[in-house]
Amino acid sequence: MALFGFGSKSPKSSKSSQSDEASEPKGETFQALTLEQLRSFLTRLPKARAQEVLPHLNDAMSEAGINTPRRQAAFLAQLAHESAEFRYFEELATGRAYERRKDLGNVKPGDGARYKGRGPIQITGRTNYRAAGKALELDLEENPARAADLDVGFRTAAWFWNSRGLNKHADKGEFDAITRRINGGYNGKASRDTYYQRALRMLDKK
Repeated sequence: MALFGFGSKSPKSSKSSQSDEASEPKGETFQALTLEQLRSFLTRLPKARAQEVLPHLNDAMSEAGINTPRRQAAFLAQLAHESAEFRYFEELATGRAYERRKDLGNVKPGDGARYKGRGPIQITGRTNYRAAGKALELDLEENPARAADLDVGFRTAAWFWNSRGLNKHADKGEFDAITRRINGGYNGKASRDTYYQRALRMLDKK
């Protein structure tokens, strides 16, 4: 589980963060992931769930410039680990542990539960919900539960990815650096690395 309590670090403002990171490397155009590829990557993912998540996953990657095999492999690997292969888009805990966490922007009673982790890369805390909502032109501060919906959750994950400049690390094959930026350490490193190698092999067959 990732905890994004970087309230003192302001992500790049809305459209600039998307446009800065979304530029395509020379000669590269976005190629959508197919249902067959997704199911070969996550073999335990039921077909119905794969069909449900795929269009939203592709839309988010396209919007965020996650448009090369290296970028997509790193993104898919981190999401697969964080969400237990797209099973969970909301933190199982109540969120009360985040109550009165000023570093997360949780300053009002009930903010801990209200702004608990949601999405395939869990955003946590009022500050991050506000920033993601501003970037995506959604009012997530007033409607935080929307971050657990597929059409929004993948976009918040891509927003976090770009707000921390992770495409640049993916381009250089710096997967450990991506893990550190997402997790704050290397929790689940073996799992993340396995998913990454599997995704690279799968995307190499495009």
